[in-house]
Amino acid sequence: MCGINGIVGIENPEKGKSYLTKMNNKMAHRGPDDEGIFADTHIAIGQRRLSIIDLSSAGHQPMWCNDKRYCIVYNGELYNFKELRFDLERASRGSNDKPYHFKTASDTEVILAAYSRWGKDCLKKFNGMYGFAIWDVQTKQLFIARDRLGIKPIYYSYKNQVLAFSSELRSLLESDIVPRKLNNEALIDYLRYQTVHAPATMVKDVFMLMPGHHITANLNEIKIEKYWDINTSIATKKIDTPYQDVCLKVNQLFEKAVQRRLVADVPFGAFLSGGIDSSAVVGMMSKVASSQVKTFSVIFDDEQFSEAKYARIIANKFHTDHHEIKLTSNDFKNELNDALLAMDHPSGDGPNTYVVSKATKNAGITMALSGLGGDELFAGYDIFNRTLKLDKLKWLSGIPGITLAAKINKSIRPGVSSAKIAELLALNSLSFKNTYPLSRQVLLEDQIEKLFKDKGKAKNSVSEIIKNIKAQSNNLLSAVGIAEISTYMQNVLLRDTDQMSMAHALEIRVPFLDYELVEYVIGLPDNYKIPTSPKKLLVDALGDMLPPEIVNRPKMGFTLPWKNWLKTDFKNLCETNLKLLGQNPHFNANELDILWQRFLKDDPFITWSRIWYLVVLQRWISDNKIEVE
Repeated sequence: MCGINGIVGIENPEKGKSYLTKMNNKMAHRGPDDEGIFADTHIAIGQRRLSIIDLSSAGHQPMWCNDKRYCIVYNGELYNFKELRFDLERASRGSNDKPYHFKTASDTEVILAAYSRWGKDCLKKFNGMYGFAIWDVQTKQLFIARDRLGIKPIYYSYKNQVLAFSSELRSLLESDIVPRKLNNEALIDYLRYQTVHAPATMVKDVFMLMPGHHITANLNEIKIEKYWDINTSIATKKIDTPYQDVCLKVNQLFEKAVQRRLVADVPFGAFLSGGIDSSAVVGMMSKVASSQVKTFSVIFDDEQFSEAKYARIIANKFHTDHHEIKLTSNDFKNELNDALLAMDHPSGDGPNTYVVSKATKNAGITMALSGLGGDELFAGYDIFNRTLKLDKLKWLSGIPGITLAAKINKSIRPGVSSAKIAELLALNSLSFKNTYPLSRQVLLEDQIEKLFKDKGKAKNSVSEIIKNIKAQSNNLLSAVGIAEISTYMQNVLLRDTDQMSMAHALEIRVPFLDYELVEYVIGLPDNYKIPTSPKKLLVDALGDMLPPEIVNRPKMGFTLPWKNWLKTDFKNLCETNLKLLGQNPHFNANELDILWQRFLKDDPFITWSRIWYLVVLQRWISDNKIEVE
């Protein structure tokens, strides 16, 4: 686990090395154990290392293959590297391939050897989370790849035949090659969804490499190709397999996914909220791990926000070494500024992960497993049931008076939910592709039009993403799962998890996002996943692993008492940044103030999240000295 950087197209090696030094220093937090740079004519690549596998100096990067043709910088973990190493140490039957003689015990060298033998097709054999770049000395060509689900980030900019890339946006900006200019077109996306959807970013001319894609770059051009896509890799069809056999398969795949992610040469643990997903991970870890599992939970004095009792049930059942991180308003206030500074790309979420990651690292843990992805696979969010209900109500579209009735309901029962219902019933169709983008939206279009001066006819990014998702009657839950993975999960949850955990040099592994498990579960027809609550398929697949208290508990989610904090401890922070955002020529200062005053008066239409993500946006712009045009 590390951070990587690189530039192609700078003729002067010393100049390239100078750029890479600044970029490496900017993300020293990602890799405190080691650093390295290779610079030559037209190429400079660098890395900061967090040692997880093969802690010796032999794992130093940039790393060269045996014949010195390829040089690699790599961020991530390859979970099946031992199996691949076994194959690579032997010649392929009927081929001219020679056995590769390994000099290290690292997965980094396995990637090098795999690329040497199979070229870009090596990606089809990898199971892991990764972002890596390989320089070919002979062809003067750089190959950059990102994992299937987008767990590890790759940012890049290509201008005037110069390609710069990095694991972090801030490191890319630190190179001075990329101007610090706000991407005005991305603002509307952020207002709608509290994030910017890849490949776009909040910085002009900087992009994210999409999950399951790779870049091939030479001195004249770059080429971006897709090697895996969740829509085409999943064949959703009628399956006659008995339910119990499906449960057994899910159990086997999940156990394998967890077991793979326990390979490490450092102490490890797990985040435990006491929900079904984190409890499932801890339960399976306890089954397959060779030592006692360490677990970490955040608790609050206020019981309505605390999941402590549920986490304790799991910790006691599986005899974990359990750590409770007690958090008060004052504790969080002290951490918030650092959490915001750690935010590499603006997001409405993330500080909670920062706090937990810091405490986990301070407890001596370098790697931790998370239950992220369970909701997306097993229909754990409300949006799954909501989409099913809306699909059954498609006949309502066009009924005279239905829109008026929704508006009346909105006035009688004021709130975000009734406002969404009114907007949904005003659509010309209640099909998945119409309802999903609106269901996930934070601010509605009428609110955005008041706040944002130049909305224009900006395309809805979520609508564009889900165009290729096949939503049929037998796989509607799968369609929602793909949509959740492709939007909120990849562009909020995974991005936040990476930037906030790596701020403390803590590696997070996510067994629910093992691509073999993802392909199987998402590919199952809906009848195997209904009822959606409490994630029946996952619970049944685990047998008696989870106690009833966990299975039947109310879903809380991992949250903090933000509403109270924004009105008290963080009131000044909010007011200051909202005023600054009002000076941005794209925003209406008066409407921002109205929004803030409505929140202070407990307007049911203005939740804390609709305030906070605007505050975060301005803080990020200020902290990173982003030019607003």
